[in-house]
Amino acid sequence: MRDLTARAALSLRSRLNARLRSELRRAFLAELVIDVGGVGYRVMVTTETALEVTPSSPVFLWTHLVVRETALELFGFLEKELLDTFELLITISGIGPKTALGILNVATPEMLRQAVASGDTTYLTRVSGIGKKNAEKIVMELKDKLKTGPKDKSLDTRSEGDALEALVSLGYTERDAREALKRVPKEVKGASERVKSALKVLSQNA
Repeated sequence: MRDLTARAALSLRSRLNARLRSELRRAFLAELVIDVGGVGYRVMVTTETALEVTPSSPVFLWTHLVVRETALELFGFLEKELLDTFELLITISGIGPKTALGILNVATPEMLRQAVASGDTTYLTRVSGIGKKNAEKIVMELKDKLKTGPKDKSLDTRSEGDALEALVSLGYTERDAREALKRVPKEVKGASERVKSALKVLSQNA
């Protein structure tokens, strides 16, 4: 029976551990239900992804299937870069798929690369279950795996993280807050100044 289960899991992995295109049935805060040939697949996603997709509409996800003895867990991403970063994170000892997803909930791949290049653990310590020591360990291990390039001095990851957190605490969704911060010129320095500029952007979109 175990051999049959293993073969079935491998067969399912070959079909789903790459990409998934079908109709979205339901969307929750951290997961989607996607209809594939009459079967509803539960796919765990970042909050930003859950907010971006539209129920009853076609959706395309890059996927990674995690096979456990007691369950099959499917993780989906709208961009290939997000999938690549996720798969890189789970190669680190002690970082499971849900923790990796939590990291991508608070840091985009670009922000993560900058954080690793600068040795800044600010984003990582915002993830539940990751303390300062574990965050430092992740940064050290990612330095050898991520293509970080030279540090972008125009991007202050700590200020950007603080600004994002401040906007979310004011009631904005993480997606809207990130989009607003993207439109704030990099010349605007400091968390408080970036929050002020982002609020102007958000008010224009209201």
